[in-house]
Amino acid sequence: MPASNATSRFSDRVANYVLYRPGYPAEVIQELKAECGLVPSHVVADIASGTGIWTRMLLENGNPVFGVEPNAEMRAVGERLLSAFPRFTSLAGTAEATTLADRSVDFITAAQAAHWFDRERARREFVRILKPGGWLVLLWNERLTDSTKFLRDYEQLLRTYGTDYEDVRHERTTAAVDEFFDPAPFLERVFEMRQEFDYAGVEGRLLSSSYAPGPEHAQHAPMLTELRRIFDTCCVEGRVEFEYKTRLYFGRLRQE
Repeated sequence: MPASNATSRFSDRVANYVLYRPGYPAEVIQELKAECGLVPSHVVADIASGTGIWTRMLLENGNPVFGVEPNAEMRAVGERLLSAFPRFTSLAGTAEATTLADRSVDFITAAQAAHWFDRERARREFVRILKPGGWLVLLWNERLTDSTKFLRDYEQLLRTYGTDYEDVRHERTTAAVDEFFDPAPFLERVFEMRQEFDYAGVEGRLLSSSYAPGPEHAQHAPMLTELRRIFDTCCVEGRVEFEYKTRLYFGRLRQE
């Protein structure tokens, strides 16, 4: 997918992204402390930082963070939401061209984003900006698709109405993680997480996805009609749950 498309495809759904996208388990930070020696003095480059969902957790740990985000709309929201953190620096850049100096950061992180990168060019950039012995951290929330009737029906809705769902779903691309680390080893950890929503929340969660057809699309209204039917069929006391596995990958990049 062209980088320009990957950058722009969330521009018209930033508000829903802020309100309804899941965060990450606190255990992720604890794991990085235990396994990578993460301490507040470590400088972090958070690549494709978006609206700052993951960035905030790093800042709350006390780390100085460069948020590198190519999408102007998402970057502006991140700057607003993280304005209380003096150790946050917002940068207009990409994974392939961060604008950061050589050997300037201890950690590079990318949450819910690395499947969009040009892996060869991004890896070269990561090696350039990482200090020797620095860490690369990649993480995704993988939505479960078959553990409940609601999640099975929701998955079918995406397959039916999603504009390019099969092309962009990142669950199929995390196998490419080894391309970032190769030939260096990396470790994987998995954590469980969930979100609970009323109908408005479910609709907002759906419309935050880049493959959900927008209001101008012919499939938009039929999709929401089907979403309402699924919700009414599956809800318990007016609520449904999304279940996730948070997949964390981390390792040192071998200098080229």
